[in-house]
Amino acid sequence: MVAEAERPPVETLSFESAMAELEKIVTALEEGNVALERSIALYERGEALKARCDTLLKSAEDKVEKIRLSRDGEPVGTEPLDPR
Repeated sequence: MVAEAERPPVETLSFESAMAELEKIVTALEEGNVALERSIALYERGEALKARCDTLLKSAEDKVEKIRLSRDGEPVGTEPLDPR
């Protein structure tokens, strides 16, 4: 894994980068070959990465829209795909 000081700040990561790093952290923790202090640091980084992924997913969901059609089948605008 990349040294702590070399990791980019979580808030600058793309969804794909954050997810890839999160998967590596989960694998390392599941293998159980990590010292306690390192495990805690990895867990905290993982929590931040998960939050970043959640934020980016929510933003993407908000941008997905359904095209509204007129009675003639012509596009007349958009509306949220999943209105809440």
